[in-house]
Amino acid sequence: MADIRVENLVKSWGGLRAVDDISFDTRAGEFVALLGPSGCGKSTTLRLIAGLDAVSAGRVVLAGRDVTALPASKRNLSMVFQSYALFPHLNVAENVTFGLSVRGVPKAGQAARLKHVADLLGLAALLDRRPSQLSGGQQQRVALGRALIAETPICLLDEPLSNLDAQLRSEMRNEIRSLQQRLGITMVFVTHDQTEAMSMADRVILMRQGRIEQNGAPADLYEKPASVTVAKFIGTPPMNILALDAREGGAVIAGSAGPAVGPAGGRPVVLGIRPEHVALGSGGLPATVETTEYFGADSIIACRAGSQRVLVRMPGKPSLDKGTAVHLSWPRAAAHIFDQETGLRRDAA
Repeated sequence: MADIRVENLVKSWGGLRAVDDISFDTRAGEFVALLGPSGCGKSTTLRLIAGLDAVSAGRVVLAGRDVTALPASKRNLSMVFQSYALFPHLNVAENVTFGLSVRGVPKAGQAARLKHVADLLGLAALLDRRPSQLSGGQQQRVALGRALIAETPICLLDEPLSNLDAQLRSEMRNEIRSLQQRLGITMVFVTHDQTEAMSMADRVILMRQGRIEQNGAPADLYEKPASVTVAKFIGTPPMNILALDAREGGAVIAGSAGPAVGPAGGRPVVLGIRPEHVALGSGGLPATVETTEYFGADSIIACRAGSQRVLVRMPGKPSLDKGTAVHLSWPRAAAHIFDQETGLRRDAA
């Protein structure tokens, strides 16, 4: 069992800080997702943990041992790359056992480990095939098998599902998570896909511009986002972030006559409401339907309230034409208040 501790980690190229003074811990056997848009520093962070890139400042501690200055080969971890990086001239068995061969593990030991990994990943019938004879999902299993056969307590995965189609991604999400739980290893999984992070991880670390925006359980990021950035990144569709106009009796949706939906006075704020928490009814905020998107199980209705666009997610296929007058409401507990200038969360007043 192993844990990872990252302390004040920095990676700079010239004047650019790709990773900007980040710190976090993982527990042994935990599945942690590094989530964020392209260019946020998540893959660079993974490479710094792996030892593939040198840190500019800070420390990487694995299982209580400072490995900051050690090469990747001395860190006792394995890694799965986005490109799979399989050798085209080797068959599946040779690809999976390649690292063991390089390290001089006896053939008998290789065979025993290969059988175990092949049984785990359903590769037993594919061991004689070359990568070109495999589907995308099968290639992903081979890449994962090559990492697992090393029997390291830490496994790092850099967007391993990005090359798969939607159905295969869903299947592989379940397989990787189930495998991690059975083996009890520590996994750090880099992804830009919030569905992957929210459905697989024990904990999600959302990054932006080289820094950690929020670090917590998936439910924490959904139910209590620390900033507008988190609120808009988590959720499908993302949270409505609505500008407010100050009024004596309380802030109202910008461009509307009310009712009051935010605190009166103090620093300017914006209101966050998730589309699934907005209901259509006979009372509340007057609005007009602009568009309706039907997805089968539910629909997304875009409404105009004052000068703001509000998305509503509701089950089924409602009969609402463009221009239909409606009223929007939501539970008080569903309202999220953010500072207008900093974007940081404030407690609702």
